Amino acid sequence: MEHRRLGSSDLDVSVIALGSWLTYSGGVGREQTEACTRAAFDAGITFFDTANVYGRGAAESAWGEILGAYPRDSYTLATKVYFPMSARDRGLSRAQIHKQIDASLERLQTDHVDLYQCHRYDDDTPLEETMQALTEVVEAGKARWIGFSEWPPDRIQAALDMPGVARFVSSQPQYSALWRAPEAEVIPLCERHGISQIVWSPLAQGVLTGKYRPGTPPPAGSRATSSKMNRFIKQWLTDEMLAAVQLLQPVADGAGLTMSQLALAWVLGQPNVAAAIIGASRPEQVHENAAAAGVQLSEDVLRAIDDALDPVAIR
Repeated sequence: MEHRRLGSSDLDVSVIALGSWLTYSGGVGREQTEACTRAAFDAGITFFDTANVYGRGAAESAWGEILGAYPRDSYTLATKVYFPMSARDRGLSRAQIHKQIDASLERLQTDHVDLYQCHRYDDDTPLEETMQALTEVVEAGKARWIGFSEWPPDRIQAALDMPGVARFVSSQPQYSALWRAPEAEVIPLCERHGISQIVWSPLAQGVLTGKYRPGTPPPAGSRATSSKMNRFIKQWLTDEMLAAVQLLQPVADGAGLTMSQLALAWVLGQPNVAAAIIGASRPEQVHENAAAAGVQLSEDVLRAIDDALDPVAIR
């Protein structure tokens, strides 16, 4: 497993991270959650990403129990704050950040997380208040480093310009060969300021695995057929999109890779990317995806990917 330095931090993270968004928050059972987590360690994955809102604490609680079997210094743990945890608890106010970090640590059964991320930008709270609260969390030793997910570029810059506060070391954008919007502003800005990308949905909700075919119902047992996990995949299931993705199968075959490995190797080869977060409901998916670490795609393969997906990629 390849590791990379996360921004300007002292964290070396596995380039494949295991996430818990739609899976371990309730999409799959506890036995599968534990099996996939064990498979991650077996495959050399040591970076685990969750959030308080995933299952309203369920994902954190599951990992709090499961990860307790491993030495705390053997893995990097990241969680997030922003989305509603109750009718009153949401956002990035000072009170909420302190309340939610304590609740997350209790569920995770640890005294600190390695990375604490703002899950979105909070327009209802002054940025100064948010950054000061995050700084207090770091100073208290409850989080070693801080990051953000899907913040507007001007708000990222404003935080970076603020004196006397903790510095962001990571950005967590949606990014894949099909979703390339961060390339315009976010990635160049982060690259200039020592902030690495931790990519979510690098497989475009599983569409880049090639399992979904145009004009054909989704395969039984797939994410698209799960009422608990299919909310965000529907945007990718157009016949035009799926037909373009099918053009990648011979490209993957020629490179000796599965479609998943091709997509992950693509995103890991992009500038400023430290890690790609995978979701998995079965241990074999973990091992297959972990094998993308360290794969270098040739220029011919990269051109073939662009030729296939440029007509449908979102920039």
